Amino acid sequence: MPVNTTPSYADVLAARQRVYRFLQPTPLHHYAGLDALVGAEIRVKHENHQPVGAFKVRGGVNLVAAMDVATRQRGLFTASTGNHGQSIAFAARAHGLQATVVVPEDANPGKVAAMRGLGARVLLHGRDFDQSRQYAGQLAEESGGYFVGPTDAPLIAGVGTYALEILQQWPEVEAILVPVGAGSGACGTAIVAKAVRPEIQVIGVQSAQAPAMQQAWKTGRLTEGEMHTIAEGLATRVPFENTQRIMRALLDDFVLVSDEALQQAVLHYLQHAHQLVEEAGAAALAAAIQLKDRLAGRKVVVIASGGNLGLRNLQQVLQTVQT
Repeated sequence: MPVNTTPSYADVLAARQRVYRFLQPTPLHHYAGLDALVGAEIRVKHENHQPVGAFKVRGGVNLVAAMDVATRQRGLFTASTGNHGQSIAFAARAHGLQATVVVPEDANPGKVAAMRGLGARVLLHGRDFDQSRQYAGQLAEESGGYFVGPTDAPLIAGVGTYALEILQQWPEVEAILVPVGAGSGACGTAIVAKAVRPEIQVIGVQSAQAPAMQQAWKTGRLTEGEMHTIAEGLATRVPFENTQRIMRALLDDFVLVSDEALQQAVLHYLQHAHQLVEEAGAAALAAAIQLKDRLAGRKVVVIASGGNLGLRNLQQVLQTVQT
């Protein structure tokens, strides 16, 4: 599948065989305490239970498994704030390949250690993801390597497999809320949901402190935005055209939540579900609470997209959020 094409529902179905060679379906759990917070029937899709702690690993294994031998041998280059990099590192190790991941200079130490533990070469360069991405692309060009962007079509098709699982696990679902960084998760979810049951509402969520993707979706203009969020997985400064195109066609809504609401949602997961979820992974729950009047009485899935919460961030949540 060419990287810049729009993946189809058939592409997601085809990705299942490649994804399930390496991964198991993740659970969809119900917690009464979360129901009470929203006034709806809430179920959590636990992508924080993946081997690398985040949903993106589905996309990485799909992309690498679909590559021809000559492309694989060129070596993989990518940039990440952490979870996408772990996905590519995991997939590269599974196929005996070398992966180079460029991360921002202030990257989450735990995620950096995890990528190195998976065998990737990790380079710290740039003040944010977008600067890291430019450098990774330069390295790939100079060495003849293969550059993996964060929104390549095989990644979207791979992560869309969790949406297939949701519809199998709970066919009655009425709304799915999805965190948005680069947008692969929201796109994969919407492609599946709208193909199977178009009436399912799919709502994207981003931090109000990093609103570039939401603003681009709303205005139709790919303009650079401010980026001051604590949520690494939502920290996108420059929108991506291919995921914007899909989201504008398929998303029902796209909302912003504050960083404070993200931290509160992290605490709610700890209190009511006994789950460790990073700030980006808690965005869907934060949005469900914010939209509780709209979602009241409905059957709602929130995607816990990642659980790689740094110890420093966890300490900040425990110190600053009111219980």
